[in-house]
Amino acid sequence: MLTLYPEIQPYARHHLAVDEPHELYLEESGNPEGIPVLVMHGGPGGGCEDYHRRFFDAERFRIILMDQRGAGRSTPLAELAGNSTDKLVQDMETIRQFLGIDRWLLFGGSWGSTLSLVYAQRHPDKVLGLVLRGIFLCRPRDIQWFYQDGASRVFPDYWQDFLAPIPEAERGDMVSAYYRRLTSTNELEQIQAAKAWSIWEGRCATLHPNPKVVEHFGHPHVAIALARIECHYFINQAFLEPDQIVRDAGALASIPGVIIHGRYDMVCPLDNALALSHAWPEADLRIIRDAGHSASEPAIVDALMHAVEDVVSCTHPPAG
Repeated sequence: MLTLYPEIQPYARHHLAVDEPHELYLEESGNPEGIPVLVMHGGPGGGCEDYHRRFFDAERFRIILMDQRGAGRSTPLAELAGNSTDKLVQDMETIRQFLGIDRWLLFGGSWGSTLSLVYAQRHPDKVLGLVLRGIFLCRPRDIQWFYQDGASRVFPDYWQDFLAPIPEAERGDMVSAYYRRLTSTNELEQIQAAKAWSIWEGRCATLHPNPKVVEHFGHPHVAIALARIECHYFINQAFLEPDQIVRDAGALASIPGVIIHGRYDMVCPLDNALALSHAWPEADLRIIRDAGHSASEPAIVDALMHAVEDVVSCTHPPAG
């Protein structure tokens, strides 16, 4: 089973101003002359983590990490104004041009898969290949599954803690109820709601309980950005038209792609990946038996690293 490459440090960091008030954090690691790969983090609002650099051979790849608007080291933290799917896709193009890249590999999981797919459908000529994990189509039923009725029946004990900040009279629409609290002027109410929202996701993200994942999701800096931005997107149907990603999948036909999805993914159930696979049959769907949603699970790590090599073999075949 493949494991992550050794730790590396960025050779360049950038703070890129886009629409006011947003400034994006951007970093480059590995080989400046290598195959460019853009890592798209989840959430929305999740931010990149240092281990995301380690899915790639630093000698062969130019590894680009970005924190999306309001997330991670981008500023202002948790900012909702000017934060939409179209704006994030626009930011990806701005970054590509800023870095002088003609075409790049996109590597994204969960919401990162959503954003990679939307970008690739709009700019197929700029994409070398797609390695996607934990497909999230952002359909109303996908949001309903995790925040209203679905995962709540698999994790009813954790669900009680998610319900706790919301009065019983408001529980018929949990996303709206949380949105009111996450956009409240009461900072204490905001952070309490943010931690409950974020910890619910962290608890459900792995096949086996992982306290480190839950601790990361519960960190106030992570929680406030993740909860506010996710809720903002979900109350706005992710700023997508109904079934937009599946509808526009034909634009992906010429792009090499691998879809990785955990059999027991409780955050983004497997039917997301199947629907995408049916609409994009050229991609290779790989269902991972012993895994849930998180990119840090050993079987997912192994699958993603194999997928990177397989896609690159299509775009950069070995000489001879």
